[in-house]
Amino acid sequence: MQEFIPGQRWINSAQLEMGLGSVLKTDFRTVTMIFLATGETFVYSKESVPLTRVRFAPGDHIVTFEDEELEVVDVEEKKGLLIYQGSTDSGEIKQIEESFLNNFIQLNRPTERLFNGQIDRNQWFDLRYKTRLKVTELAFDKLSGLVDGRVSLIPHQLYIANEVANRYAPRVLLADEVGLGKTIEAGMILHHQLVTERVKRVLIVVPESLTHQWLVEMLRRFNLMFKVFDEARIDTFRDEEDPDSPLKENPFLSEQLVLCSLEFLSSRPDIFKSCRDAKWDLMVVDEAHHLQWSEEESGFEYQLIEQLTQRTSGVLLLTATPEQLGKSSHFARLRLLDAERFHDYQQFLAEESDYQMIANAVETLISDAPLDSTTEQVLLSIMGDTHNEAQEHIRAINDLQASNGAQASARQELIQMLLDRHGTGRVLFRNTRSAVKGFPDRKVYDYPLPISSDYQMVLDVIGDNTLSEAQLLLCPELLYQAYAPEDGDKWTSIDSRVGQLIEIVKSHRPKKILVITASAGTAMDLVEVLRVKEGINAAVFHEHMSLMDRDRAAAWFADQISGAQVMVCSEIGSEGRNFQFSHHLILFDLPLNPDLLEQRIGRLDRIGQTETINIHVIYLENTAQSVMFNWYHRGLSAFEQTCPTGYQVFVHVRDPLLKALHRPDSSIDELIDTSSVYNSELIDALQRGRDRLLEFNSCRPDVAGKLRDDAIQRDRESELQDYLERVFDCFGADFDIHSEGCYAINPGSHMVLPLHGLPDEGMTVT
Repeated sequence: MQEFIPGQRWINSAQLEMGLGSVLKTDFRTVTMIFLATGETFVYSKESVPLTRVRFAPGDHIVTFEDEELEVVDVEEKKGLLIYQGSTDSGEIKQIEESFLNNFIQLNRPTERLFNGQIDRNQWFDLRYKTRLKVTELAFDKLSGLVDGRVSLIPHQLYIANEVANRYAPRVLLADEVGLGKTIEAGMILHHQLVTERVKRVLIVVPESLTHQWLVEMLRRFNLMFKVFDEARIDTFRDEEDPDSPLKENPFLSEQLVLCSLEFLSSRPDIFKSCRDAKWDLMVVDEAHHLQWSEEESGFEYQLIEQLTQRTSGVLLLTATPEQLGKSSHFARLRLLDAERFHDYQQFLAEESDYQMIANAVETLISDAPLDSTTEQVLLSIMGDTHNEAQEHIRAINDLQASNGAQASARQELIQMLLDRHGTGRVLFRNTRSAVKGFPDRKVYDYPLPISSDYQMVLDVIGDNTLSEAQLLLCPELLYQAYAPEDGDKWTSIDSRVGQLIEIVKSHRPKKILVITASAGTAMDLVEVLRVKEGINAAVFHEHMSLMDRDRAAAWFADQISGAQVMVCSEIGSEGRNFQFSHHLILFDLPLNPDLLEQRIGRLDRIGQTETINIHVIYLENTAQSVMFNWYHRGLSAFEQTCPTGYQVFVHVRDPLLKALHRPDSSIDELIDTSSVYNSELIDALQRGRDRLLEFNSCRPDVAGKLRDDAIQRDRESELQDYLERVFDCFGADFDIHSEGCYAINPGSHMVLPLHGLPDEGMTVT
């Protein structure tokens, strides 16, 4: 143990900016130091003291407390204190004790530290060396940033994230079907691009209802601290005395990671201009199918996003329904990503109409079948300027003497060439449930109920008048509230669906049940009945709640011990939120749009669902509700299986369907037969001419499986844990096992250096 004597000069090797310290006093266990340059006093344990004795050698230059500079000529030690003899610029020899050295001397340069014996312990050198190795290893690790979040290692998500994240300024449309994890894919891409420093400034634009969910997901899963920009935050950049004053600076330049709603940007031209001028590296737009465009005109929100995409290098558009609003809407989103490639809608339609023969060629290439003359002609006609190269690959495939590896390589090259020249190329990624597999079964239960006389009276008053929104016919409680006499009973007391809802909930206690209805008012009324009249713990979730209240409601519903048994959502509950821990879904009414129905069911039917999904549909007989149920169930089979062609069928039979909704007493057998036949034709055509090239581009099982295996193997290795144990040991932090895969870190009693990011109360890590 080193000997400390009052008057000696020491330096804290971890905090060189404090200058020279002097020993004030010492005892058997501790030493007290004063650093006059900063006016601070510290008490150190002698066992783990981070101090180095300052000893200058002949030839060094020192400064006295009177700011006089001397060149050291000789050094001697008396009773543990150093005595320096030094020469001034004039040649005069002076003698001073080390206690008279200038307090502001800082030995920052490596040579100064080395020549003064300020050499760290071997464990610090070893830690720095291991750190350099680790940094180099991470720099060349292909999985770095992709598998570092709190996410399951799902092959198709890993594949897409790996394909997109390794591009410079990626511009893609993530269009996996509902429940396949587009948000996770986007988060993995963001995380990788930020970790590898491909991007620094990121903007996420989402519907207002999903703002808080994205904030929590990015933080909880990827430790990305996005800042929510709303009216309250923008006001902090104005003059406090004049709230209407212009912004003092561009608020969007104050943060690197920004999250805001599309509604907020579209409501304020000045705010949008500031956002547009902030120069982002990467932008993410969720629920992109809400952006409306046609050949004649484009929606206002579409125009805003278009301006942002023109000024942003990287763009990720997310939608679960790429053709929800028809091919023109699908083309509009592709146009946002690559306006030069997708510049003419009619040309886009013509290319799609010719896809059948290309689909057959791709099928042949992927299936390893021999190439016939027709397939060869199709391939050569597409390749254009690479005609000769394509011919060489075709000859390699047909060469019976060539090895299997050479033939497989030629097929891969042709597929890649097709990928760059046809269809959506590398712009669109879309995985389907049928391709991913592993999803649970669906089972539908229908509850036809008699209509009350009060409801019937309202419907009779309306008669054959065409309503402005056909959706109102599917929500009789809204019509009743609009047309019933003021002294009439409350709708919850006359609607037989309410009693059936209560019976279903009680019969499935304590299982979690999600209820979805079109209206926020209906949701609130149902929750009141469940809570007040039946004593059932029920949470409510609708668009009139604050983001924080919505998140609290979702958390209460998710609590398996003391949480709510029932969550009643308005229509916004069918987008974005994930409730796969629930296995029962009650549809209190039905949406008019088939894709919206799929989104409702998709809150439960998604990756992570472990049991059969039970779909309970409550409807009133001889009303528009019964027509809609039968059309969905018998015409589209939309409850028990996914229906990718539902919207196209809806458009095809829209007029007779709306007529049937207004006249529910008439037969709908012909409507159902027409819908069923057309739906089958569309599905068959989709299978025959489906974009096999797109499927190949969206997930290659061999590559995805290799990524997953590599990630699992890396997770099993203990190198990172061993490295961190060295870090905690050097800094003096306590590191203990908390639970399986989790560790508790706390500042130790002998901690001599601050560990960045470790709070005083400690933390739990994985």
